[in-house]
Amino acid sequence: MSTAVFTDSRFDAHTWHGHVECAERLIAIRHAITQAGLWSAVQQITPQPVDETLLETIHSAQLLRLIRQLSSYGGGQFDADTYVTADSWDLARLAVGAAVGATAYVLDRPGHKAFALVRPPGHHATPGRAMGFCLLNNIAAAARYAIDTSGLERVAIVDFDVHHGNGTQDIFYDEPRVLFCSTHAAHFYPGTGIAGEAGSRATAHGATLNVPLPYGSGDKTYAAVFDQLIAPALRRFQPQLILASAGYDAHWRDPLGPMTLSVTGYNRITQTLIDLARELCDGRLAFVLEGGYDLDALGACVVAALRLLLGQNPGHDPLGGVTSPEPDVSELINNLRASHPLLADK
Repeated sequence: MSTAVFTDSRFDAHTWHGHVECAERLIAIRHAITQAGLWSAVQQITPQPVDETLLETIHSAQLLRLIRQLSSYGGGQFDADTYVTADSWDLARLAVGAAVGATAYVLDRPGHKAFALVRPPGHHATPGRAMGFCLLNNIAAAARYAIDTSGLERVAIVDFDVHHGNGTQDIFYDEPRVLFCSTHAAHFYPGTGIAGEAGSRATAHGATLNVPLPYGSGDKTYAAVFDQLIAPALRRFQPQLILASAGYDAHWRDPLGPMTLSVTGYNRITQTLIDLARELCDGRLAFVLEGGYDLDALGACVVAALRLLLGQNPGHDPLGGVTSPEPDVSELINNLRASHPLLADK
C-alpha cells in the first residue's frame, strides 16, 4: 500500500517576517524527509487549487471576498496572529486543494494513506472569520468534499493539535454526518472546546467530542485518552473515512504549547489512527498538517508519521522525552465516558 504526500514549495511564499507560522516550517519538514531518505518511498503529488464552489459550502462569501481583496492589495493582517500576503489567496486555495486531493486519493484507493503538508493551516478558520494563523479551513473542506462529492454518510475528523479546532467544530456543529474529536490544552487559545460542547442538540448531539486536557499532559495521558475516549467514540460512530488534523505543537519542545508529548507519544497516536482506519473504514486515512513550531520537533514528528503510514518502523525518537509527572485525567475520562452520547451506555 502506498502513501502519497501532497505538498508544494509554492506554500513558502505565504510568510510574514518574524511570524512563527512561517515558510521555514515546511522547509524544515522537506529537509527532514530528505535526510531520512523518504522521498523515494512516498508518492509525491502536486496539489491543485480548489474550486471556489467548494469553499462556499464552508465559508461565507464575505470571508472569501476579504481574503481575496486583502491579498490583491499586497497583504495585511486580519488580527495580530493572522496575516495575508500577496500570494496568500492563491496559496490558501492550494492548501485546501491539497487536503481535498489527499482525501480523494485515499477514497479511490482503500488501504492507501496520504499526508497533506500544507500552509497556511486551517482548523481555526470559522465560517466567517480568519484567525489563529488560519485563512481557509483545509480539513473541513476535505470532509465536505467527502460527504457532498463522494457521497459518504459518516466522516470522522480527529484533531490532535494543542489548540482546539474551533473553526472545524463551528462548521460541523449541526452536521450529524461528521464526527469531530479534539484533544487540546484546556483554557488555551482560542478558549473553546469545553467537554460540554458535544454538537447541536437539535441535529447532531454527540457528533462533537472535546477532550480538554490540563497543561503538562504527555505521552501517558494522550495514550489513555485515545484508548478510552477517541477509539471507543470512533467505533461507535463507524466512520467511512478518518481525517486527522495533525498538529505537532503539543510536543514538549514547542514554543507555543504547554504539553509534553514526545515523538514517541505522537507515534502512538498515529499508529492508533492507522489501526482504527484499518478496522473501521478499509484503511482510509488522510493527515492534514496543522501546527508545530519547533522546527526540529516538527520535522521529526512528520518523518516518524510518514514511516508509520508507509508501514515502516518509525525509528528512534531523536529528541527524547520528559520525565516530569503528568496530571491525573481519570476524572475527565470517567465524566466523558458517563455523559457523552457516543461513550455512555445506552
